[in-house]
Amino acid sequence: MSKRILIALTSHDDLGGVEKTGYYVSEAAHPWEIFRKAGHEVDVASVRGGEPPQDGFDPDDSAQVAFLASPEARDTARLADVDPSRYDAVLYAGGHGTMWDFPDDPDVIRVGREVYERGGVVAAVCHGPSALVNLTLSDGSYLVAGKRMAAFTNEEETLRGVAHVVPFLLADRLVERGAEHQPGATWQAQVVVDGRLATGQNPASAAPLAERVVELLAERRV
Repeated sequence: MSKRILIALTSHDDLGGVEKTGYYVSEAAHPWEIFRKAGHEVDVASVRGGEPPQDGFDPDDSAQVAFLASPEARDTARLADVDPSRYDAVLYAGGHGTMWDFPDDPDVIRVGREVYERGGVVAAVCHGPSALVNLTLSDGSYLVAGKRMAAFTNEEETLRGVAHVVPFLLADRLVERGAEHQPGATWQAQVVVDGRLATGQNPASAAPLAERVVELLAERRV
């Protein structure tokens, strides 16, 4: 049965004054392709709507080229206008931009909370879990509390050369919120699923994470 999935992107383009950033294209494009091939409907939204800033585009990757050519990627919906009741899952794609606008955006939080509390799947990859650091449920608890998770590691942030630039270290902040961070090998795929929360560590994790989301939707029949 076809499901409806939302991919959420950052609208922030400045990596602490050091360089330009945005959403990491492969982390949206590969899940978009996998979800569509599985027969699901996919919408794309960003914090401010319109065409969001991009990072890491590979012109030799056909999935990325196709995604960027799609109407939904060129003119994303604004998260403030998104009705979460329409979605069976939300995937927060990464990219360093998310570290600035995802954590405190009320609509990033609202969409994730409502999808999760309606029985849907919440997924995030690389820096996408920054959407979850302040995401509380209706009872006031953090969604990630007590959950096993993957996310961009401190080591990867250091190797990328921006550990001193980002506003916080993502893995550490998730642990502060009660999550159990389970890092994999540097730059290698690492996907962790805990109930209806599915997370991936880095760009290499985007495609396998999307495959797990497809499996979760099939298993749970949400």
